[in-house]
Amino acid sequence: MVKYSDKYFVFDKNLGTPQLPEETAYAKANSIGRPVVELTEEQRYSFDLRGWLLVENVLSDDEIAAAKEHITRLHREPDSLSEHQRSSMAGVCEDLIDHPVVVGFMNEFVYHPFTDGSKTPPLGNQSCYGFRMEMSFSQYREAGDGKFGPHNGNGMMRVPGDHHTYHAFPGQAHTCLTRALWELNPVEEGQGGTLFVSGSHKAAFTGPQSLRTIDSPFWDSYSCPAGSVLFFTEAVTHSSSVWAMDTPRIAIFNSYNSIGSKWHNWDPHPELLAQMPPMRQTMFRPVYVGGNVIDEASA
Repeated sequence: MVKYSDKYFVFDKNLGTPQLPEETAYAKANSIGRPVVELTEEQRYSFDLRGWLLVENVLSDDEIAAAKEHITRLHREPDSLSEHQRSSMAGVCEDLIDHPVVVGFMNEFVYHPFTDGSKTPPLGNQSCYGFRMEMSFSQYREAGDGKFGPHNGNGMMRVPGDHHTYHAFPGQAHTCLTRALWELNPVEEGQGGTLFVSGSHKAAFTGPQSLRTIDSPFWDSYSCPAGSVLFFTEAVTHSSSVWAMDTPRIAIFNSYNSIGSKWHNWDPHPELLAQMPPMRQTMFRPVYVGGNVIDEASA
């Protein structure tokens, strides 16, 4: 399997000289010491091919129950939570934002270890993530909730600054604005999960009018058990749909971006941020590129 340091990085201030960062530029453990789970070759290929990737059975039964309890309370009894806890990344859900599976994915597809032409170290290390958290929201849907609303796509053709982008060349791919969707209840295909037009993140043509109907054969979806996480680039054409299952859809949508990019006018509650482990806080540092890394000595 290709390791991060074997990749051919050229986009730096170095006249196109290959940049081969050391393995230490990529976090090997998350903020609470859990080992990062790297993508398999199959997972990496699947995401690049389709623009989305489902990883099943990531959470334990206890983790699922605790996260569901928090999100249900957040939607039904928000006043029972303190102000800084009224968030889909608060309480037990906080550990999901840098879950080992999430960090492994972001290291592969979102993080790019710029060095500012060798003037500064790479943007990540063993105490600092090389990607940032963009925003978070949750969803609690009963049967009949939701609607069909297709959007995005053509990510390789979008101009800089759009953020809904996807770039690829042999041996390397990069997605800017990216979601990690946690499904906390089971999902059956065709019953209200998120829909995708697989491969549309690389599409060169305008989507046909048939995409504006939910019965188009281009739409793909998924079935999964509770506790699964689904990654997708915002560059892929996707849509919500009407929830049709007997149990509610309880889901968390966490969004990530490269360290120098910000799309949403959103920041976590200061009190929530202050209580996070130091490494987790690095996902919310100021948005810029050159030298934007917290060195391990000061972390």
